[in-house]
Order: sequence, then structure tokens, then C-alpha cells
Amino acid sequence: LAEESITGLWLTAGLFRLVAEEDPAAFTGLGEVWTGGDVVPPEAVRRVMDACPDLQVVNGYGPTETTTFASAHPVRRPFDYAGALPIGRPLDNTRLYVLDDHLGLVAPGVPGELYIAGAGLARGYLRRPAQTAERFVADPHGPAGTRMYRTGDLVRWSRDGEIEYLGRADQQVKLRGFRIEPGEIESALVAHPSVAQAAVVVREDRPGDKRLVAYVVGEDVDTAALRRHASEALPDYMVPAAFVLLDTLPLTGNGKLDRRALPAPDLSSDSTGRAPRDPAEEVLCGLFADVLGRPSVTIDDHFLRLGGHSLLATRL
Repeated sequence: LAEESITGLWLTAGLFRLVAEEDPAAFTGLGEVWTGGDVVPPEAVRRVMDACPDLQVVNGYGPTETTTFASAHPVRRPFDYAGALPIGRPLDNTRLYVLDDHLGLVAPGVPGELYIAGAGLARGYLRRPAQTAERFVADPHGPAGTRMYRTGDLVRWSRDGEIEYLGRADQQVKLRGFRIEPGEIESALVAHPSVAQAAVVVREDRPGDKRLVAYVVGEDVDTAALRRHASEALPDYMVPAAFVLLDTLPLTGNGKLDRRALPAPDLSSDSTGRAPRDPAEEVLCGLFADVLGRPSVTIDDHFLRLGGHSLLATRL
């Protein structure tokens, strides 16, 4: 960067995070750094901005089908974001729509799917008419004859008129009758001051027993305090059953989260409290441990917080 007098730089979110962890001052001398392609960790941006006070960091968003970028959010100073960074406002000659299942516009704050239209929109997929028809659809909100691209990303408009990313529509899960957006849970966890990154997945380590598991990267993370924070910010059915602390989130070769490499949670570490005091409590704790698929539980453990639910309760 110094030898070639580079003034502007674009990095994938994974590479940006790596540089931020290893040498955030490496960006010194640059005027602007854009990053994106995946969720950008707020803590990585904070580290870079602290090390390079004159640097403008921009969170860019846009699928390939819209010629790389469709929106951008210049990260403001002071860095006072409560959670995930917004993906911003549309670039010039670009239109962003947040739509419901019937292609109707949704109100600010209401989740919907992001559609993109404008000058940068691709014509479609080469020799793939079916896939083109599925993703490039008529634009009912634009000029006659125009099209828009269905991104598959779930977002919402903020009160400030910016787009907030919630997650992928194809990653939406249904757990015990509830539709859950993992990205919404991740945003709530990242809002905790000790959490730098978070990933939430549904695991089925025992057949028929699906549970939300949160993977967290941060400094001095207290899982009990993080669980309380999640309980205050989210409805009960969205609070993860287990929290796994990691040094770093695993990435694929192209710098995105490698969900398949996330380890199974150690359920024994979540059980804290008093041991059974008499034979009756010992039998009851054994029954609950068996139903929950845990090596043991204590008399102080909370059935729901250990991943219990009404379907499991019927087995008792």
C-alpha cells in the first residue's frame, strides 16, 4: 500500500477482519476502505478506525447480479453502533425495495425481502432462462417494462432511512412452529459490549431434537450474562439453547462463514448449580438429563434454558 501510494481499497469482510485483528494500522495513509461480501464484524471496524483516525470505512453491499455494489454505508464517528452495521442507502441510479411475499412495500422496521433495480442490473443468467425468470422479475414499483432482482436477503428499513441486513431468506428456519431469522438473533448478540462476532445456527445433534446454538467471538464473554442479554432483547423461542465461545469463526475459502465447521456444543458446561440432595432429586435429575440429552443436570438448572420444550416435556 505504501510503495504504490494506494489511496482506496476494497476487501472482503473475511480479509478485512483478518487485517483488523493482525495489524489494524496497516491501513494508515489510505483515504477510504470498502468492505463487504458478507456480514462485517463491528469490532473489526472499530479496531481499524481507532488505529487510523483519518480513514473512512464503508460497508458496501451488492450481489454480482447488480454489478457488485448496490448500497453503501459510510461508518460514522464516533463509533456508537448498538449492533450490526447497516448496509446503507442505494447508490446512484439504483432502487432498493423491501417487499413482502406479495411484492408489496413494507413499512420501516418491518422485515421483508430486498429487491434491487436500476442501471446496474444484469440482463440475466447466460443460457439459464428458468433461473433468470425466477430471480429477475417485473418491477411493479418502477417505470413500465423495468425489472428488479430478487436477492433472497431479509432486511428492513431503519428510522434513518437505511437498510439493515437481517439474514438470508433461505436460512430462515422454523423451530417448533416459530419462524426464526438467525440474523436477527446474531444482531442482538453483537449488541452486547463483550461480543465481537456471532453466528447462530439450528443444530440437530440428536435425531428429532433441533436447537438454536450461538457461536460467539469476543473478550471476557460471560455466557450467563449474554443469555440474560438475549432474553431481554428477544422472545423466549429465539434465545439460543447453547452458547459456544470461539477464538474465531471458521471461514470458507472465499472468506464467508463455514457453517459446517462449527463445532457441536459441549452441553455439560452449561449445567451449573447444586447437585441432587436426596434419592428423589437424583432420579428426577437423571430423567431430565436423559430427556435433554445431557450428561447431567442440577436441581437449579432451567429446563427451557437447557433446550427443553413442550415436545420433550411429554417424554417425562
